[in-house]
Amino acid sequence: MLVVALDGPAGAGKSTVSRMLARRLHVPYLDTGAMYRCVTLAALDRGVALDDHPAVTELAERLEMIIGEDHVSLDGVDVTAEIRAPEVNAAVSVVAAIGGVRADLRHRQRRWAEQAGGGVVEGRDIGSVVFPDATLKVFLTASPRERARRRAAEVGGDVEDIARSIAERDRLDSTRADSPLVAATGSVLVDTDGLSAAEVVERIAELATLVAEGDTRR
Repeated sequence: MLVVALDGPAGAGKSTVSRMLARRLHVPYLDTGAMYRCVTLAALDRGVALDDHPAVTELAERLEMIIGEDHVSLDGVDVTAEIRAPEVNAAVSVVAAIGGVRADLRHRQRRWAEQAGGGVVEGRDIGSVVFPDATLKVFLTASPRERARRRAAEVGGDVEDIARSIAERDRLDSTRADSPLVAATGSVLVDTDGLSAAEVVERIAELATLVAEGDTRR
């Protein structure tokens, strides 16, 4: 089973690169961040206090999520746009730090890979925790300024404000007790500064092909 795990901080280009890479390799793609956003949206909409970890975990376990390449549904409702709302952006790192939520979503992510027969999976703990034996583990990074510039171009807003928001998200992701953001052991570090998404995809696709061929020869 080919599993390409792409991790990295906010604004490193994970989503764009992962979608393009999955098409390039002709395999499915899973955006695990959308799963955490669904839980966050549901908690906000239903008035569940984010500091009530058992309640948020129980909510997460009840949700029906379909995470497609360009479509996300939550309990049968299209929430593709809603999970990118500012209030979700501001709260998702809090929800993502809840151990019970992470445990439930890790189970879903592994089940997705089994049912799909592998694919490209992106997030912040994919190579380190969810798929430690992935065929290929890649950690995407970029300079803080470049990451803020990209995010501003994508969603709008002031670059300096976005840079501060990204720095705070990095702090929360890298210091949480459960599955902190790290470059997994054995991962390939790819600095995307100065590279187009197509160039990054081609580099990773070549690595994935070489690793897959190596596995086949064993």
